[in-house]
Amino acid sequence: MTLSVNLPTRLVRDFYSGRQSSDRPVISFELFTPKTGEGDRKLIEHTLPELIGLKPDYVSVTYGAGGSTRTKTLTLVDLIQRRYGLTAMAHLTCVGHTKSDIAGILEEAKSLGIRNILALRGDPPVGQETFSKPEGGFEYSYQLIQFIRSSGNFCIGTAGFPEGHIACRQGKVVDWGYLKNKVESGADFILTQLFFDNADFFRFRDHMVQKLGVTVPICPGVLPILSAKQIARFTKLCGARIPDRLQARLELLASDDDGAREFGIEQATEQCEELMREGVTGLHLYCLNRAQSVSGILRNLGLSGV
Repeated sequence: MTLSVNLPTRLVRDFYSGRQSSDRPVISFELFTPKTGEGDRKLIEHTLPELIGLKPDYVSVTYGAGGSTRTKTLTLVDLIQRRYGLTAMAHLTCVGHTKSDIAGILEEAKSLGIRNILALRGDPPVGQETFSKPEGGFEYSYQLIQFIRSSGNFCIGTAGFPEGHIACRQGKVVDWGYLKNKVESGADFILTQLFFDNADFFRFRDHMVQKLGVTVPICPGVLPILSAKQIARFTKLCGARIPDRLQARLELLASDDDGAREFGIEQATEQCEELMREGVTGLHLYCLNRAQSVSGILRNLGLSGV
């Protein structure tokens, strides 16, 4: 396939600030970098064209669990921007990096025309239960944000946790205070971790805006359910709560992945509808490198291909 000669120049923050209608939130997808050559081929040849056809405003590309596929992130972001002319954002974590390493990654991003970075502390490397500061690196994501801010004209996103970060033992209100610090350190917008009860998001958003005075866009992250096992694994990793009514339905679908996927589309549609009624600036969909569920959700919302 011929590569596009025109790189997009839009910053993610401009999508949110330029949103024209409350009926049309900014739509973004999160992709992950596959661990195998076959996974790469399937994503690039099949899944990406399907997802691009849904006309998201931008996509983001993860850094791999524990940084395990980090060398692929900039390559995939560059491919998306050049081949499809679509704004793409690279995730970047503190895991396993010195400050010099980070500086080199940012210079490479600049050379490729990558201007959007989601700055994260990152999950512990494979085989480690807890995160430890790399020698010569950063311990907290706010430090990474400060470093990126001082390194050039990047648009920087950060992560927010409506139920509090799983590693913050002082509770969610304390964690939300840490998030304000990340914004004050230079973050331009917030993407949230997955959640299943919108009340958790609304409490979080209202606290950030009304109590802490945060003014940057706060975009909810929504994960479509693919199977009962998948959602149990994800919620264990991030600490998200499964409401009782949702848990009861998943138990009935424990051995029916097709049924769980269809229910996931229905459940995520209802979740997004309520979020849109409450005026969210965007919807960030964790698509897990699959197009079927997000396609169904956007079609149900009347946002497919608009």
